[in-house]
Amino acid sequence: MSNYTVKVEESRPAADGKPSAGPVYRNIYAKDGLMEMPTRFESPWDFFSESVKKNPKNQMLGRRQVVDKKAGPYSWLTYEEVYETTVKIGSAIRNRGVNPGDRCGIYGVNCPEWIMAMEACNSQAISYVPLYDSLGANAVEFIINHAEVSIAFAQESKIPAILSCLSKCNSYLKTIVSFGNISSTQKSEAEEQGVACFSWEEFVQMGSLDHELPQKRKTDISSIMYTSGTTGEPKGVILTNGAFMGEVLSMDQLLVETDREGTGEDVYFSFLPLAHIFDQIIETYCIYRGASIGFWQGDIRYLIEDLLVLKPTIFCGVPRVYDRIYTGVMDKIEAGGTLKKLLFQFAYNYKLRNMEKGLRQDEAAPRFDRLVFDKIKLAFGGRVRLMLSGAAPLPKHIEEFLRVTCCCSLSQGYGLTESCGGCLTSIANVHSMTGTVGVPMTTIEARLESVPEMGYDALASVPRGEICLRGKTLFSGYHKREDLTKSVLVDGWFHTGDIGEWQPDGAMKIIDRKKNIFKLSQGEYVAVENIEGVYSRCPLVTSIWIYGNSFESFLVAVVVPERKALEDWASSNQETGDFSSLCNNTKARKYILDELNSTARKHQLRGFEMLRAVHLEPNPFDIERELVTPTFKLKRPQLLNYYKDIVDQLYKEAKAKTA
Repeated sequence: MSNYTVKVEESRPAADGKPSAGPVYRNIYAKDGLMEMPTRFESPWDFFSESVKKNPKNQMLGRRQVVDKKAGPYSWLTYEEVYETTVKIGSAIRNRGVNPGDRCGIYGVNCPEWIMAMEACNSQAISYVPLYDSLGANAVEFIINHAEVSIAFAQESKIPAILSCLSKCNSYLKTIVSFGNISSTQKSEAEEQGVACFSWEEFVQMGSLDHELPQKRKTDISSIMYTSGTTGEPKGVILTNGAFMGEVLSMDQLLVETDREGTGEDVYFSFLPLAHIFDQIIETYCIYRGASIGFWQGDIRYLIEDLLVLKPTIFCGVPRVYDRIYTGVMDKIEAGGTLKKLLFQFAYNYKLRNMEKGLRQDEAAPRFDRLVFDKIKLAFGGRVRLMLSGAAPLPKHIEEFLRVTCCCSLSQGYGLTESCGGCLTSIANVHSMTGTVGVPMTTIEARLESVPEMGYDALASVPRGEICLRGKTLFSGYHKREDLTKSVLVDGWFHTGDIGEWQPDGAMKIIDRKKNIFKLSQGEYVAVENIEGVYSRCPLVTSIWIYGNSFESFLVAVVVPERKALEDWASSNQETGDFSSLCNNTKARKYILDELNSTARKHQLRGFEMLRAVHLEPNPFDIERELVTPTFKLKRPQLLNYYKDIVDQLYKEAKAKTA
């Protein structure tokens, strides 16, 4: 198929009610067998303790010092300083009666204490359970009870949220440790429920350095990570030490083979939530390689400022962040005048053509890199050499832009909590993989399974179907949910629910999601995420939810408009009123509907994919109303429930117009 994948098993026809499945592929660097784990590693703790021996004086964890409400430069803890604190914390956890195999919650925004709590759990073979920052009080209470969490570390500002649900989860939770301080009122409030509270400093003092560390095994549970289902309650994904380490070592192997491995000189910018697997794997990789991790302040308004002060060499983002940076750079170029714009366009096309011919990004246009693109690189601090994107598909125009202008390697990956993070990744500098999620990691095998009801055939000349995974970095099941585990793990294959298409060069392209397809009354299938992606490119909208069903022949949508764009339109069209009343304005609705459909035409959407009516919603879809998940994926059943009357009204209106 390509020079980056090898076929290791033939396809199988449909039989016994099971759909057909395509051939099984592996990464070329795992052609003789999936990556083996070195025997000296039994737990991620071994990565850390080995790094401490090698690089005791390297800067490990850094945060900006805030003086008089102003953030200054980064100040750092070294590997040996972090090690000492972590061993004490681990010892203090044991002194509270928490034993190997028990569960410890970690709740809060990324910071040095988050990593120290995680490593303290690793040192004592205790499973850590991230409590999401954005799941709200009910979910925190649900996870504490479901995972039987007996001790929780929490950011200072999250402690009230834990205290508010203590009476409902104090049968398990007995200890709360603040990342910072804790007030005496909070202490007594917790004590009334039989729970002890400690400040970070107090807790560190309770531990000792000579506490003997327990034996650890690859099969121990490293973490139970709850993922926000788009339906139902959170599912606890069980990840072993072996899976977690395999993921980190596979990432290392691919960087060694195709780019450059991490070193003690590298600096990583930590802002993607540590409650998710993506960031935990990358930070553990940095620790394995003795690199430095600098944390953002936890406030989106200062994200770019933190980035510019830190000047990282490794940057992981999600499409929303890359989109913001892309828009910022394009606005600057637009404002720079005709000559600058022409120079940029010329340099861009010249470099892109050379990259398409197979030149590495650093060889494609070195002169233009110095003249034109170095300034764009400064948007990320100027030192980034490796950029990774995950969590959602990166729009092709943005990926191409980053590959051409940022003067560094960019890899887009695909993964789930269930695959312990990335299971497919594009290879650095292989330009043909743009717009794809690349090839399997060296611990995983992949194949497509046909989905006949959606018209996807894994045996067709262009193979399409549900992505299925098998290998060493898969989860071990959902905690206390054998039923859910059995529904997705069949014969050793994990069914991801994502629809992929193999490209001629062996890379995988994600084209759909198994669930979100519906039929319109005239029999046309609508792949709703794809078209929402197209409509999202209209500069007038911040979010959009599109709805249709098999009783109607057309689509309607609820749109959260871009406030400034709508207000600009109002002032140039002599319309008055605040943002909410503009959202109810008939002319405004027509204006946005027309603009959306012109975006759709520009991107060649078909007639039945056009919108016939929209409702303008002044309030963003939020987690409080349970309309989106913490990673901002739309919760479709909940959206329909919430906007049911509005949707009915939209259909009535649109039909009245055509009647």
